[in-house]
Amino acid sequence: MKRTLPLLIAVLLVAGCGSTTKKLQRGQYDAVIDKTVKKLLKKPSAKRAAEMDRAYQLANERDLDRIRFLKMENNPDSYDEIFNRYNVMKERQRKVRTVTPLTVEGKTYSYEYVDYDAEMIAAKRKAADFFYENGKGLLENALQKNDYRDAYFQLMKASEYSGGQYPNIDELIYEARMKGISRVIVGVVNQSPIQLPVQVEEDLISFDTQGLSSEWVEYHFKHVDKDIDYDYEVIVELLSVAVSPDHTEDTDEIFNKRIADGFEYVLDANGNVMKDTAGNDIKIQKFRDITCTLIETKQHKSVEIRGEVEILALRPQRRLIKKEPFGASNVFEHSSARAIGDPAALTEEALKKTQQQKVPFPSDVEMVMTCTETIKPAIRNAVYANRQYIQ
Repeated sequence: MKRTLPLLIAVLLVAGCGSTTKKLQRGQYDAVIDKTVKKLLKKPSAKRAAEMDRAYQLANERDLDRIRFLKMENNPDSYDEIFNRYNVMKERQRKVRTVTPLTVEGKTYSYEYVDYDAEMIAAKRKAADFFYENGKGLLENALQKNDYRDAYFQLMKASEYSGGQYPNIDELIYEARMKGISRVIVGVVNQSPIQLPVQVEEDLISFDTQGLSSEWVEYHFKHVDKDIDYDYEVIVELLSVAVSPDHTEDTDEIFNKRIADGFEYVLDANGNVMKDTAGNDIKIQKFRDITCTLIETKQHKSVEIRGEVEILALRPQRRLIKKEPFGASNVFEHSSARAIGDPAALTEEALKKTQQQKVPFPSDVEMVMTCTETIKPAIRNAVYANRQYIQ
């Protein structure tokens, strides 16, 4: 065990160094810097310091080369990248300054402080100008939802970079947001012969929209504003609502029992009560048979709802995108019993059944209402399974 532990530590150290070397070879310079800085904060190491230095130099060289190229290219949409590159370099400098200047094994690692703020501000302003003009242009010439959404993101970026300094930028962002949202109206169409109260139909579509609504999709279950132009319609179409007739079935079972019924004295030939050897009167147990009929009543009623969820696009013209079937059923069952005869003849289980009284059958509408809680998840799942069609 004493030999194994040092060997294991050595293997782990080599593996850690190998990992850093591979990251350098792959150009993962900032990952190397993160790792070596953490190690150097705990314990100075010439190897770690050399790795940090190499990664720092190569990372800055790569970013500066890229920035020089982007500036020479002079493409307005490059200033966002230029700003982000400077920002990365600034953060990288902050990290290495937590361990430098550092002297290990006679070598000192120290880097001249570079103020990137002026370059970042200039790039930020140019990036903001680009996003503002581009966002405005997208908003003015938008042809579809994605154009408004792109305009929204670019205007948000312009606002972030400029601190909201552009005129009417909040109004432009709001306009892009409102015009970029897809609105879905959900309703019920009852094609079945059973007319349902409005509250029952509303309850069918009062399902949770978690996972359906998103940043750019809203579901409405009522026409809250007559001026809203909807982009999609989800129709919950009830094709059949089948409610069975009230069904009652009676079964009967006869219970017999012999029970004790007092005593009677034993008489001699002369009609006198006979005595036993102790002089006590002789008497015998009397029994009698009792009967009871248990009439058990079973009530049964069922409902089955079948329908389809139709998803329609309303723009540029009304068209069916997807149709998904759904269905659910529910059963009302109740048992009751009554006894005719002497209840004492009943078993304990049979006697318990007599405690259940017959109840009125639920109405057809009540049956449908009990089924709504079963069918709502089926309707929601049908919409959820096809949410990709609503964008």
